[in-house]
Amino acid sequence: MTTVRREAFGRMPPEEGGGEVEKFVLQSDSVRVEILSFGCIITTLETKDRDGQFSDVVLGFDTLEGYTRKHPFFGAVVGRVANRIANGRFTLDGKEYQLFLNNGPNSLHGGAKGFDKVLWSPQVLPNGVRFFRLSPDGEEGYPGDLKVWVTYTLTGRELAINYQAQTSQTTPISLTNHAYFNLAGQGSHDVYDHEISIEADSYLPVDDTKIPTGEVAAVQGTGFDLRQPVELGKHLQKFHLDGFDHNFCLHQGQDRRLVARVFHPPTGRTMEVHTTQPGIQFYTGNNLDGSLKGKGAATYPKHSAFCLETQNWPDAVNKPHFPNVLLHPGEEYNHTTWLVFNTA
Repeated sequence: MTTVRREAFGRMPPEEGGGEVEKFVLQSDSVRVEILSFGCIITTLETKDRDGQFSDVVLGFDTLEGYTRKHPFFGAVVGRVANRIANGRFTLDGKEYQLFLNNGPNSLHGGAKGFDKVLWSPQVLPNGVRFFRLSPDGEEGYPGDLKVWVTYTLTGRELAINYQAQTSQTTPISLTNHAYFNLAGQGSHDVYDHEISIEADSYLPVDDTKIPTGEVAAVQGTGFDLRQPVELGKHLQKFHLDGFDHNFCLHQGQDRRLVARVFHPPTGRTMEVHTTQPGIQFYTGNNLDGSLKGKGAATYPKHSAFCLETQNWPDAVNKPHFPNVLLHPGEEYNHTTWLVFNTA
């Protein structure tokens, strides 16, 4: 049985329209998750360790103010296009589109005011909540009126996130949730003792602005071979890596498949990621620097969390050999990611 509760969380600042932000609490026997109508943000995700003790395993803030200020997309749904678009530019049907540059020379996670920074309209479901918004033609430079639905449902140990969209004009779209996890509990110092595996035979090398070079490289014999579980801290040391911020190329297909697994031996917590998406961005919180005050006054230093963002491949709109990122009128964008929490 999942219970769903809604409560007030705060009001948007007057300059942002002053709308009410609600929080939705989804609870099963083994997982409790809190989600905001602002940015579809997961603010809390509590799951049991092997002794049955609950801990909150996602980074975030105690108040709305934390989320309305600048932060690294904690827990939010990002779009229209997750990840980076080179020079914020792409061409469709002979017309060039220019997006806002918010990540060096590139556009990241939808631009200046992406899906993470807006209020969505909520609808309570028996075991979850569905959020809707209309992204108007020209928003952040993207073409077409885009209707978007993001649905969170909790069933036992499994949190499903479904993304659907329809457009009035051809547009690129790639949606993901940008939760930062630490299975030791948010506020723990690092994720070096986590064991991770990713079911990918290839990954995308990037240039110094984190844009894929276009090469699809085999993981075999490199530090990117995570097909067998590795202990993160030792693995980074062994391969002299500063951290991960890379797309791993998943086996293509519309079916649900297990793509990543994380195990935290001290607590016994495990998290599996299943998805229908073609890629997963593995990010180890390289840009966290301890400057943000998080929940319970926790600070979040470098490598104190990891993200496993299921999505299309970065800059796919400019790379024809990457999986198709375009949605056409009359089609439906429909992807689901499932997070399964257990103990071992």
